Amino acid sequence: MDCDLLVIGAGLAGLVAATEAAGRGLRVIMLDQEGEQSLGGQAFWSLGGLFFIDSPEQRHMRIRDSLALARQDWMGSAGFDRPEDHWPRYWAEAYLDFANGEKRAWLHAMGMRWFPVVGWAERGGGLATGHGNSVPRFHVTWGTGPGVLAPFLRRAEALRTESAIAFRFRHRVDGLIVENGTVVGAHGAVLAPDHAARGGPTSREVVGDFRFRAGAILVSSGGIGGNQDLVRQSWPRSRLGEPPAFMVSGVPAHVDGRMLAIAQQAGGSVINGDRMWHYTEGLRNWDPIWPGHGIRILPGPSSLWLDAHGRRFPAPAMPGFDTLATLKAIRATGHDHSWFILTRAIIKKEFALSGSEQNPDLTGKDIPLLLKRLGKNPPGPVQAFMDKGADFVVRNTLDDLVAAMNGLTDAPLLDVERVRAEVEARDREIDNPFSKDAQVTAIHGARNYLGDKLMRTARPHRLLDPKAGPLIAVRLNILTRKTLGGLQTDLSGRVLELSGKPVPGLYAAGEVAGFGGGGLHGYNALEGTFLGGCLFSGRVAGRAVGA
Repeated sequence: MDCDLLVIGAGLAGLVAATEAAGRGLRVIMLDQEGEQSLGGQAFWSLGGLFFIDSPEQRHMRIRDSLALARQDWMGSAGFDRPEDHWPRYWAEAYLDFANGEKRAWLHAMGMRWFPVVGWAERGGGLATGHGNSVPRFHVTWGTGPGVLAPFLRRAEALRTESAIAFRFRHRVDGLIVENGTVVGAHGAVLAPDHAARGGPTSREVVGDFRFRAGAILVSSGGIGGNQDLVRQSWPRSRLGEPPAFMVSGVPAHVDGRMLAIAQQAGGSVINGDRMWHYTEGLRNWDPIWPGHGIRILPGPSSLWLDAHGRRFPAPAMPGFDTLATLKAIRATGHDHSWFILTRAIIKKEFALSGSEQNPDLTGKDIPLLLKRLGKNPPGPVQAFMDKGADFVVRNTLDDLVAAMNGLTDAPLLDVERVRAEVEARDREIDNPFSKDAQVTAIHGARNYLGDKLMRTARPHRLLDPKAGPLIAVRLNILTRKTLGGLQTDLSGRVLELSGKPVPGLYAAGEVAGFGGGGLHGYNALEGTFLGGCLFSGRVAGRAVGA
């Protein structure tokens, strides 16, 4: 054997599994088709949000959370309804216990810290037993995604110095080696060195081949979000309609999903492949790093959301409430885009952009820069999109705004009088503290939470109030992101056959395993749970392999 554990994919889940296994004395080799500059995978680009239950940060913000409430939210969102949800249910229960228990203490002991204002993501907007977070649970890591990676990178480097972990970059796995029904290794191509920037396109030129044998193989290669053909092939047409003709990509092109088919060929079962998590508030990046690079707006609750024809979406298709319900509503229009209409007063307080590179204050742990978010102007990255982004329009009057919005589409779909009727109807509801409008009620409700009132929700005002202007319109695109299904695994991270029996020698962790079990989120995610799923499933597999 070349090693005790061969890890395929050097993202967060792979790093956690590798360092846990090597810390127990196993010899580990990590393979990745990208170069060392991309070590850490997609976690690097994330905002670093983590889902905790009844945390000190929540209690400080006077948020009353509990395991029972979180379980209600999770199960209501997951909607488990298939026989193959057997293991995802077990993983969901185990993850909830982890998030309510030792998760925070484990990470805190490694030096991880969190922004004190807890975010309230994916609020649902339906019944108590339905989808959504009943309370704020989105804890942004101080240092964002790189801050989540840092302790595991430090640990991996120390173990590499001790020769307990070896990295083999630019090694693309093309197949798993199976002997007598047991997975004993992997083979593939050595790709030419390429020093492209992290996330950028890299060469696929083959300069050699390799074969490694190991006591166990762990697949942690991520999802399918960078492969739009595979996204469309897996798209749940019965639930979300036809897939969009145009999407922006929330992950680099090398997030291609190829290891799913390779693991299947070795006997592993892929379940819930039609469950996926794509965002509805995507922007074309004015300064792209990878092909089709998209950035997601993390909106507060006040923007007016219109379809491609200028009709307002009904609840729960409101900013920040129910991602997949909104995605379904958008696809029902027959168009790939929708619109936000808002004001400068709203954008400066309510718009955040997802990603470590779009939040230099949090990523760089720069408190003076962070305090500028409370100032009179939009954050620098948001202002840059307003000035340079292809999806932004800023005008002083509604007539001029709608004319410019029509200029961003192939055909002029918007009628100014229809848009005016929607805007004025919304403005009438804002004029007093009472309302039948679900979104206006939600705005008032958001401001009852101190964190939202301070940082994420503008003072209610009319969109046509000139004091709040100018008016802003944002063309929103569908943005590919996460795979919710994947390789079926038991609670030790062992990959299972369709029969339910483990495939000897084969483990999986992270997004390729649906973050645990082949889909611990079910149909919907509560946010802050993707990095956490990588941490948890990587830890479980790294502690179980070879035990």
